[in-house]
Amino acid sequence: MPLPKHHLTHLRGLAHHLDPVIIIGQHGVTESLIKELNNALNHHELVKVKIGAGERDDRAVIIEQLCEQTTAEKIQSIGKTVTLFRRNLKNPKIELPKK
Repeated sequence: MPLPKHHLTHLRGLAHHLDPVIIIGQHGVTESLIKELNNALNHHELVKVKIGAGERDDRAVIIEQLCEQTTAEKIQSIGKTVTLFRRNLKNPKIELPKK
């Protein structure tokens, strides 16, 4: 279920100062990359990913793959960097605003 607009705005603000945790290179989306991304999402909930290879259309496909394989939600995509969010239900780190 997509996040409401006020949650997206809040998460964009939090992500502004983050550095990319995962960098996707020439090998693209691999099983080990998905495993590391899942670990990062479990630990941080809000993660920036830098996609080093490909054109705009290629990056859109990679972002879609990442979201599907990790059940994360895309918060924003600027250039070669995408911000993903997935709530950690056992140990939430980020408190989302009520409104």
